[in-house]
Amino acid sequence: MVNEAIQMVLLNPVCLGLILFGVVIGIIFGAVPGLSSTMAMILFLPMSFGMEPMNGISLLIGLYLGGISGGLISAILLKIPGTASSIATVFDGGPMADKGKAGEALGVGILTSFVGGLISIFALMFISPYLAKVTLAFTAAEYFSIAVFALTIISSLSGNSLINGILAGLFGIALSLVGIAPVDGAIRFAFGQSQLYGGFDSVVILIGLYAVTDIIMTGFGRKNILGTGTKYQYNLKGYGIGVKEYLSHWRNIIQSALVGLGIGILPGIGGSTASLLSYTTAKSTSKYPEKFGTGIIDGVIASETSNNAVIGGSLIPLITMGIPGNVATAVFLGGLTIHGISPGPLVFQKSGQYIYGIFIALLVANVFMIVCERAGLRFFVKMLDIPKYILLPIVMVCCVIGAYCSNFSIFDVWCVAIFGLIGLLFKVLKVPATPMIIGFILGSMTEENMRQALMQTGGEWSIFITRPISLIFLVIAVLSVAMTIRKQVAKRKVKA
Repeated sequence: MVNEAIQMVLLNPVCLGLILFGVVIGIIFGAVPGLSSTMAMILFLPMSFGMEPMNGISLLIGLYLGGISGGLISAILLKIPGTASSIATVFDGGPMADKGKAGEALGVGILTSFVGGLISIFALMFISPYLAKVTLAFTAAEYFSIAVFALTIISSLSGNSLINGILAGLFGIALSLVGIAPVDGAIRFAFGQSQLYGGFDSVVILIGLYAVTDIIMTGFGRKNILGTGTKYQYNLKGYGIGVKEYLSHWRNIIQSALVGLGIGILPGIGGSTASLLSYTTAKSTSKYPEKFGTGIIDGVIASETSNNAVIGGSLIPLITMGIPGNVATAVFLGGLTIHGISPGPLVFQKSGQYIYGIFIALLVANVFMIVCERAGLRFFVKMLDIPKYILLPIVMVCCVIGAYCSNFSIFDVWCVAIFGLIGLLFKVLKVPATPMIIGFILGSMTEENMRQALMQTGGEWSIFITRPISLIFLVIAVLSVAMTIRKQVAKRKVKA
């Protein structure tokens, strides 16, 4: 089977060409705010139907992997997450670009994306059946407790004011409640607007808060806009970091990869949660947590390792049990089904050559990704040399197009403008926007799993503490909040 897989992928120029094409297109879709790897896969899925099975599957693999990694480009250069998975990359990647270290940030991000993807692919190849069994122990109660634990990120990313951070997080949770309820189908807070039945799109909120707000803020400084732009001398040798220095971050790399793998295996959580969790973990375990958010490579490493580790993690339950971990893998499942491949416990016996082909295609796509992004590094950083009076209108047009393409709705374009103004208000009031994003992303997951768990027990709340895994996550969540409050109190005492 392995020999047959090698012939179908490595010794097939057409297949290799399709992987390269998919990676390049995926990087473009990931880099443009509002587009995503999922959108790229949906657009090219019909094209794959008429191809040989391995060729069509390999094209989708290239699009998926390229799209996830491409998000770091705009996250670092424009401080706009190209995809939801790159939210945490903005925190340190953006400040590094402001300091003239865009080349270093991009180089480290590209290298780390490769390493995170490689770790997850090897996990998929060698330990996927064992890891998949872990997910069988998770019910709605466990997912709820994980969501509660993830929500504690708000406390650590609230900046100088814990109260402001919590209020922003609660506002994000309130926004996640808009639309049709996930369990009983009740319509909430739509105010008679049918466009709100599906709730707000996360892409729309990200573009509004990060892109439109920054464009408006920059617009207040007319002299900055009319300037010719700052010419930086970027470090474009290698990947902006030496081997010894990169290996010194081994603990951050490993723990971030494990977070990404774990989140990827659990269906329905996604790369955005993985990047935020790994960033918070790296910050809490760092010897210099106060430097996070000011422009250090630790934050970029944590975010990009984890969101690329999600790729292999999300394919583990898909291949071994036929359960897609996110929307992108659901599209990939459709591609497999069309070509007569039925994921599940017997997939290695029935379609073993294609599964091994998928493993090889993932490795090839990962190599193509690092080569293509490294080759384009010189062109990427030149974007920052473009005068702002030229660059900002182009970015604004891309934001509008990206918002419209997410659901092909003008209503989403108006929402981008509204959230841009909300972001501006947050800036004026010095309220951090990140907790709002976290609350919005995790709010629906928390509510859905809480209601499902309570339905199973007839409204009995004890299910969350009687199940050991659920209890462990809740205890960790309480400890996380307690430690954050303790740090805040200690800071106030020092200032006093």
